[in-house]
Amino acid sequence: MTGKRENVLIEALPYIREFHDSVMVVKVGGHAMVDPQVMSDIIQDIVLLRFVGIHPVIVHGGGPEITEKMERMGKKSEFVGGLRITDDETMEIARMVLVGNINTRIVSLISKHGGKGVGLSGKDGNMILAKKKPTQKILIEDIEHDVDLGWVGDTEIINPEIINIVTENGYIPVISPIAMDSEGNALNINADTVAGDLADALNAKKLILMTDVPGVLRDQTDISTRISRIGVDEVEQLIEDGILGGGMIPKMRSAKASVEGGVDRVHVIDGSISHSVLLELFTDQGIGTMVYKDTE
Repeated sequence: MTGKRENVLIEALPYIREFHDSVMVVKVGGHAMVDPQVMSDIIQDIVLLRFVGIHPVIVHGGGPEITEKMERMGKKSEFVGGLRITDDETMEIARMVLVGNINTRIVSLISKHGGKGVGLSGKDGNMILAKKKPTQKILIEDIEHDVDLGWVGDTEIINPEIINIVTENGYIPVISPIAMDSEGNALNINADTVAGDLADALNAKKLILMTDVPGVLRDQTDISTRISRIGVDEVEQLIEDGILGGGMIPKMRSAKASVEGGVDRVHVIDGSISHSVLLELFTDQGIGTMVYKDTE
């Protein structure tokens, strides 16, 4: 009679075979960014992916740490549609936190778990060329206002050459979501959006987006209302119905765009659960919400 450990390996085998030699983009964010043990477990999962023949690419956010650093400096964070308003000072803080702190920490964890990490930003190797977002229309007391988000960008061109060079040589790229425009200005791009754009450009098999909830919930107070599968044509309706809000809006729009762009599946999972990547990829049940083409 096989034991529990053997069953786990047997259950994982067909998935390992299916995903061998494929690219997977993992966006690390949410609770994992502030819990060192959870972050360590997630990076250990990603190193394991590399050792079973998968090519992982990490994109990281850093919203909570940026907010914390801003508060320490006496500056308040403002958001519109889940995106941070980014003036000159906020841009400098974001670069300091994302590139100088979080990126190097993840690269160190990869090394600790036996892998080889390379820290990059979207500016390296002209990886991400972006343009400044146009003003956003928001309603305040039923009156429409135009809001300038500052140094916040939309991706225009992805050049994956440097990522391909890195992954082909056995390294795990760790990418900060800082891009540049045609004038050389730094632009902050939503990390979920960057992950989705890179997944498309790399023809990734999977895109995994980490959040602080167990996936998409119909009732935010009831975990049992998790929606395990969402077709791309359902995303905008869920936003309209108010089921998707705040930071989940750019996350799910990124997921939708990725699937429409050719990524097989997008998984939105709870980043606070240790080894959540392995649980979602290598078990039959999974733990999050999967976005797929409605034609399936």
